[in-house]
Amino acid sequence: MSGHKTLPPPPSTPRQCGRQGESREELGLGSKTVGAGTLTNVVVLILRLLCMATSVTAMSFMVTARQVSVVSFYGFQLQLHSEWSFSYSFEYVVGVTTTATAYSLLQLLIATSRLLVKKSPLIPSRNQAWLVFAGDQILAYAMISAGSAASGVTNLNRTGIRHTVLPNFCKSLDSFCDHVTVSIAFTFFGCVLYAAAAVQDVMWLATIETTSSS
Repeated sequence: MSGHKTLPPPPSTPRQCGRQGESREELGLGSKTVGAGTLTNVVVLILRLLCMATSVTAMSFMVTARQVSVVSFYGFQLQLHSEWSFSYSFEYVVGVTTTATAYSLLQLLIATSRLLVKKSPLIPSRNQAWLVFAGDQILAYAMISAGSAASGVTNLNRTGIRHTVLPNFCKSLDSFCDHVTVSIAFTFFGCVLYAAAAVQDVMWLATIETTSSS
């Protein structure tokens, strides 16, 4: 009547639908993140368990490497007594694998308590991720160093020294050499596992960096 037209209110349905769609996307993204996080936690726990089992096996075979036997040398029968503690390289393997066992057990206990008791992430902060990464890197290098040092001594025991009359001691000390060989094999395998754990730490750090930047 007065000549003024009343404007209809702006439609709110599309915006609400858009928000609902965004909420669904956010919920879908959250569920994917939770699923990926659960898978990552399982992988980390399995890696820690394998690292500890490998280190324990390598240490056990090395500390049980001992044997008494007799070898013929220029017609004389000589008694040989061999033990892992007679070689610095073998002692190095025992020291490194013992340290790796303690480290893996500690990491496994911390991860299990956070996952089951506290219901928190396995690596809650970037600083701790860097610390775990450094520990895994150090142990990976230490394991390959110990395995390389021990393999040189074992190869010498098996082949003797060229151009000398030093015999192949592993013919008489077969049990000792077999224990040492198995220990060295598990030491190298432990190096691979700790390197894989370090790669997992890098992926975790990349995820933390992406989350903090977004």
